[in-house]
Amino acid sequence: MFSYCADPEALEGFTWLACYLTTGKHMSLYVSLGVVLLLLAITAPAALLFGFFGASAARSKLLPLRLLGKGYIAIVRGVPDIAFFLFFVIALDQGIEYLRHKALCPGWNEPIRQGNDFVVCTAAKMPLSTSPQWVHEVYGFSLAVLTFAIVFGAFAANVLFGAMRAVPRAQIETAEAYGMTRRQSFWRILVPQMWVYALPGLSNLWMVLIKATPLLFLLGVEDIVYWSKELGAAKLARYSDYPHGDWRMWYFLGLLVFYLLFTKLSEIVLERITRRLSHGQATTGGEALRKAAT
Repeated sequence: MFSYCADPEALEGFTWLACYLTTGKHMSLYVSLGVVLLLLAITAPAALLFGFFGASAARSKLLPLRLLGKGYIAIVRGVPDIAFFLFFVIALDQGIEYLRHKALCPGWNEPIRQGNDFVVCTAAKMPLSTSPQWVHEVYGFSLAVLTFAIVFGAFAANVLFGAMRAVPRAQIETAEAYGMTRRQSFWRILVPQMWVYALPGLSNLWMVLIKATPLLFLLGVEDIVYWSKELGAAKLARYSDYPHGDWRMWYFLGLLVFYLLFTKLSEIVLERITRRLSHGQATTGGEALRKAAT
């Protein structure tokens, strides 16, 4: 990174540390930090979308749709996250390759299942072996986002389902008495008011999602935990330009500080959102704001 880093053996003190923290592997650590933040930025609204449709389906009057919504919530919430991550990613990847295999290789005569192996034609592989590295990384990241969204979407659906039931029924009946249809009362009365009831549960879910990001390594994504372990391990002089002892404790301490600061920032933002949503609501928080204003 710096011109004086050409000869690491001649460095010492701050200059050694500056060169050490700007090596290629450390740049990968910083990039992986951005990957984690990007994952959270995409997964949170995606999971909320899954949760909203799951909760809406669970309270539907149509029996098949209601069973689908409740089944989604129960099944995903009832399976350990690690087990679901390991199963779903493999199943989804093989499902995509199977469909591509049927479409691109109709003349294939060999069985796809050969013992414990899943064998498809070369053209059906996802991604292709000839694809650039960024395609492999984007594909793995996309699978990670979808998996996180489905898992945490089930928990969000359970929270939103409870929040929808917490909205006073009298308000829905009043809307119907004014001539609103079921759809109109849902979007104009129920949905706007349910968020204040759902936010505490969604806040906890957001914190859990932040702490679950180290599960990225299960999906083949090199995250900050992977690079912290890799960079913190002892390096011998014969194998590294910057030899050092076992520094994993310091790297993991840095991770601890990062997650604590990020969760603290999240708490501040969520508290402000809660105050904003509580204005004018017939809740404990809304009453407290009205009393404070007077």
